[in-house]
Order: sequence, then structure tokens, then C-alpha cells
Amino acid sequence: SLKPFLLEEAYEVIEAIEEKDPGSLKEELGDLLFQVVFHAKIAREKGEFSINDILVSLKNKMVRRHPHVFAGARVGTAREALARWETLKQREKGPKKRESILDGVPRQLPALIRAGQLQSRAARVGFDWSEFGPVWKKVREELRETEEAIRGKKPAPIESELGDLLFSLVNAGRFLGVDPEEALRKANDRFTNRFRSMEKKTKRSGRHLSELGLDEMNRLWDEAKKLERKIPKRRRRG
Repeated sequence: SLKPFLLEEAYEVIEAIEEKDPGSLKEELGDLLFQVVFHAKIAREKGEFSINDILVSLKNKMVRRHPHVFAGARVGTAREALARWETLKQREKGPKKRESILDGVPRQLPALIRAGQLQSRAARVGFDWSEFGPVWKKVREELRETEEAIRGKKPAPIESELGDLLFSLVNAGRFLGVDPEEALRKANDRFTNRFRSMEKKTKRSGRHLSELGLDEMNRLWDEAKKLERKIPKRRRRG
């Protein structure tokens, strides 16, 4: 029953980070920490583990999985370090609990985040393109296949191809150093700001947005975009 509250607090931390408000971030991190302490207290009352057990386990895991930092082991590149980290994780979990390098990426994650993590996991063992060109070629290929599915007018293929297109776009973002979840969140904010601007202008004229034709809506949308460019980023609100 506590799962929704844990997720809510995590997202509120993210919102505080995006607002660049140290006071709010301090408060929200405290709320998130409360959830950790609360779960640990429940586990302690059930005789399972304590908050101290959590911290000791975390410390030991970090030392174990980073021998190049704590034990003098040598690695040539960051990719080698990640590959070794994955190998050590698999040894720790054992073959029955961790049969794939993709195990451990929660299905409950937002789909864009999960797609990026799955791709990053695969890339750690070399399943990846070496340059951006083929990545974008794959995006165009998936777009063509999506268009073909749309012409076929069958829901299942359309859903499948659209999913493949989104997955390939996430991979493109990974290559470009763009977090797809963050990019979409900001696109959502831009849409919200522009749409609200349309609503406000329409309301000032004594009308409702639903009374406007599409051409007039598009004109208001373009005006909102132009206005947005003139507003400093730190003053924009979702």
C-alpha cells in the first residue's frame, strides 16, 4: 500500500530539481528519505533487516562492484568498467536469479526510461552501433514500417511498429546524450504553456476555445510560440 507514496515522493524530488529551488529540494529529499526509513522500520519490526543493515549492504556492494576504485584493479576505458560491473553483478545474484544482463531493469519504470536502460545494458557488452549514422538510419526504417502499417489499417501492426519507432528514437537520444524522458517532459511543458496561452487569449475576447476554428487555433498557437521565445527560461512555468 506504500508503493504509490514512494513513487509520488520520488517524482516530487524530480520536480524540485527542475525548479532549481534548493529549499524545496531539501524538503522533498526529506520526504523521500522518510519513505526509506519507514520501509526499514517496518522490516525491522518484522525481524527482516534494519536501516543499518541497508547502509552496510550498500557500502559493501559499492566496494565489491568497483575494484578499480577500491581495490587497485585496472581498467582501460569507462566501457570496460561498466562491463566488469555487470559481470560482478551477475556473479553476486547467481545464475538462477540473474539469467540475463537485462534482468533487474524494473518493468514498472516509465517506458521511455526502461527502453533507455535496456539499450544501455545491451551496449555494455558490445551490442551497439559504433557511430550515429546507422542509429538514425534505423529510425527512418522504423518510420517507413510504421507508415506501411498505418496504410494497412490493422491496429496490432500499427501498435507494434509505433513501439519500434519509439524504441529507436530512444536509442538515437542515447547516442546524442539526450534523456528521452526529460526531452518529452519538456515537450509536455511547452505544449501546456502554449495551450494555456491560447485559452487565456480566447477568454479575454469573451469566447471559449471550442468556439474557434482550427485556422484561428493555429494562429494563436504560433503567437504563443513566439511569445515563449521572448520569456526567460527561468520564468516559464508548466
